[in-house]
Amino acid sequence: MPKSGLNNPQPPEGGVKEEIEMENQQEKQEFNITVYTENQIGLLNRIAIIFTRRKINIDSLNTSPSEIERIHRFNIVITESEDVVRKLCRQIEKQVEVLKVYYHTNEDVIWQELALYKVSTDVIAEKVSVERLLRENGARAVVIRKDYTVFETTGHREETDNLISILQPYGLIEFVRSARVAIIKDSDGFNRKLREFERLEPGEDVIENEYLNKGDKVFSM
Repeated sequence: MPKSGLNNPQPPEGGVKEEIEMENQQEKQEFNITVYTENQIGLLNRIAIIFTRRKINIDSLNTSPSEIERIHRFNIVITESEDVVRKLCRQIEKQVEVLKVYYHTNEDVIWQELALYKVSTDVIAEKVSVERLLRENGARAVVIRKDYTVFETTGHREETDNLISILQPYGLIEFVRSARVAIIKDSDGFNRKLREFERLEPGEDVIENEYLNKGDKVFSM
C-alpha cells in the first residue's frame, strides 16, 4: 500500500544523537520516493539540500511530467532505513510547491532503467554472434555505423550490468545508464485523489471587481 510521509506516526521524541543511533541500527534497503510538485525553478536544489544535510547519497534521480497537467513527478532512489525515509518525506512535503510525497520499497513498484552501450562494429561482428547477443540480453541495435555500434537495453540494474560484463572483453567504448523510472503497483494514482479533493472542496468562484478599469476614478486624489 502507498505510504505517505505525513500520514505515518511521529517517531518517539529524543535527542538527535539517540535518533541517529536508532536509525543506524535499522536495516537499510532501497526505497523509491515519489514526489508530486509544481514545476518551479530552484525546487530541485532545495530538495537535494534536504538529502545533503543528512549526508544521504541519492542513487538515482528522475524528473518528468506526470499524469496531471503542469504537475511534475520526481522519482528518487536512496538506500536507507524506513525511519530515515519517513523523516525525509515529511521534510520534502514542507516545501510550498510540493503537493504529495510517497515512499515504497522495490517490491511495491514496477521500475526500469535504460542503458546504452557503444562497441567497435568490426570487433563485435568478428568475435561474437550479434543476433545471439541481442536475443539473450533483450537488447537492440539503435545505431550501426562503420566505426561503432550502439546497443540499447532496458531492465533492472542487474540486467544492464550483466551486458557490461559481456561486452567488456570486446572493447566496450562507452556506457551510460538512465535514472530509474517507477510506477506504483497498488495505487489509484495521485490524479484521482486530486480530482476527488477538488470535487469535495471546490475553489471559490471568481468575483468580478466592480472597480476594475476604473482606477483613475477610484485612486484619484
